[in-house]
Amino acid sequence: MKFVKVLFGIVVVIGVLGFSAYYFGTKIIADQVMEQVAVELNDSGQLESIKQEINSDPQLQAFIEEGKNVDSSTLPFQTKEQAVRVLVKKFNVSELQELQSKAQSGLTAEEKQQLIHDIESKLTDEEMLSLKVLAYKELSQTE
Repeated sequence: MKFVKVLFGIVVVIGVLGFSAYYFGTKIIADQVMEQVAVELNDSGQLESIKQEINSDPQLQAFIEEGKNVDSSTLPFQTKEQAVRVLVKKFNVSELQELQSKAQSGLTAEEKQQLIHDIESKLTDEEMLSLKVLAYKELSQTE
C-alpha cells in the first residue's frame, strides 16, 4: 500500500512538472517569437510595407474592419502576446515560418485567400475575431 502511495505521488509530481513545463515553455517560446518578429519587422521596414499593402487592398481592409466595433473583453485574447501564444499552440514552428516567408515574398490575391483559409481552418471564430480586433487596433494606432 505504501508503494502505491509513493508511486501515485511520483505520478502527480511528474504530471504537475509536465503541465508547468508545457505552460511556461509555450509562454517563453511565444514571447521569444513575438520579440523576434517585432524586431525583424521594425528593423527591415516590412511593418510599414505590410500596413501599406493592407491599406491598399479593400478586401483585406474589409476583413480587418470586422474587428472595429467588437467588445474585446469577451474574446479569448486581448494582447499580441496572448495571440502569439495561441498561434504557437495551434501551428507548429515550420508552419509559422512558412506563413512568414510567404508574407515576406509578397502574395497574389489567390495566395492571400489561401492563407486566410489556412488560418481560419485552425482557429475558432472567436480567435479569428480576436486577431481582427488586434490587427484593427494595430493599424489604427499608427494612422
